[in-house]
Amino acid sequence: MVKRALDLTVALLALFFLLPLFLAVAFAIKIDSRGPIFFWQTRRGLNGRPFRILKFRTMTVLEDGGVIEQAKRGDARVTRLGKELRRTSIDELPQLVNVIRGEMSLVGPRPHALAHDEYYGQLIENYSARHSVKPGITGWAQVNGARGETPEVADMRRRVELDLWYADNWTVGLDLRIIATTAIQVVRNPDAF
Repeated sequence: MVKRALDLTVALLALFFLLPLFLAVAFAIKIDSRGPIFFWQTRRGLNGRPFRILKFRTMTVLEDGGVIEQAKRGDARVTRLGKELRRTSIDELPQLVNVIRGEMSLVGPRPHALAHDEYYGQLIENYSARHSVKPGITGWAQVNGARGETPEVADMRRRVELDLWYADNWTVGLDLRIIATTAIQVVRNPDAF
């Protein structure tokens, strides 16, 4: 109940204060490239239940199915504006709506595309244990350098280990630490693509 109260309070306040930014980004996306403002994709949430994640569109494709190519550094599918939105993680902010809807938390394991869940679930023991908690906009894995592309299975294995550590060691204090660390990392050293 405490985690849900924190999620709702922060998400509602953030949406209120970030509304001008959302409007500016939406306008810029429409000017920058053809296509919708938002990108919806099916992901797995708590107990493996599917939900539709909301993001600002940053690519020329809207993949959501059995085969999805993971974004990588220098990806030609990323739009000009999309590069900046991804670098600053602004593309993730619409997920505050997923938090309000109860599908996500501010902090938890980052949800992957269903195709990636299927693939890595066959290769990594306990992969599905990530779904024992709600997925998050940010997480312990992200603040510990396990974000972005996972070209090797070992990269995803490390992410899963960090996600499971978080699930086993959750506290409100840990969530606040992860939120603060995420904000600092985005400002000081953005490395998303």
